Amino acid sequence: MKKALIWILAFILTLLFAYYQRHTGPTYPVTEKFTINGQTIKFQYPRSHSTSSNAVIKIVVPDTNIYGFVYQRVYPLNTGYTALNMRRLGDTLVGMVTHLPPAGKMEYYIELYKNNDTIYTRKAEPVIIRFKGDVPAGILIPHVLAMFLALFLGVTAGLLALFDDLSFRKVQVWTFIFLIIGGFILGPTVQHYAFGHWWTGIPNGWDLTDNKTLIMFIGWLAAIIANRKQARRWWAVAAAVLMVVVYLIPHSLHGSTLNPETGKVISGLIMPWLIF
Repeated sequence: MKKALIWILAFILTLLFAYYQRHTGPTYPVTEKFTINGQTIKFQYPRSHSTSSNAVIKIVVPDTNIYGFVYQRVYPLNTGYTALNMRRLGDTLVGMVTHLPPAGKMEYYIELYKNNDTIYTRKAEPVIIRFKGDVPAGILIPHVLAMFLALFLGVTAGLLALFDDLSFRKVQVWTFIFLIIGGFILGPTVQHYAFGHWWTGIPNGWDLTDNKTLIMFIGWLAAIIANRKQARRWWAVAAAVLMVVVYLIPHSLHGSTLNPETGKVISGLIMPWLIF
């Protein structure tokens, strides 16, 4: 395969992986719909929001006889739900979820009524929203770009190695460089702004996002060492496959969580010594 085609294929695959990553995971909004008076109403439950304001839910429902409540409780406490009225602003019902400190989570659902009859509820499957501190664009955008470039170059290196193009050895080094920049310099900085911690992966905890970065780091480091004196292209292929598998795991899964009883931020799988 011509080298230009390999780079084009790698770019297309990277876009597909990035799209999947963007549209999966516990922070992507949940889309809901229900039908009333022959009209289908669609709206979203946000699952990630800034600590600086309450999360807003808007439902366009012109029938003024319809009203609703947002039921919320701090997660993971097994307490009763607090009901908050949804305000009507013209054709729209507006509800709020009370903001929490960084890494705090709120479990909530909406119920809508008409003439005292329930016309919509998600009580059986409440949504969990996590709050985070604001991350400066000057940090977040370079982080995203660096991680995208690392994935793109990693996929390219793997394809080049697969088709026995020795240029994969240089490309894998650039993959490693951008992985370090995006995952170990800018990534922890983003997390510090968002949740107050620099690193919650091994050995400090089991934050899956941090540990995925660590796994990719080990994979590409091994490939670079294996190819240092002579071309062992299957090491690069394996590192690329490992990277893709890691990227297919939804982003922010098992992320940082605020313990509402202690006020300490812990990793998603709760490592007891994660206090720094």
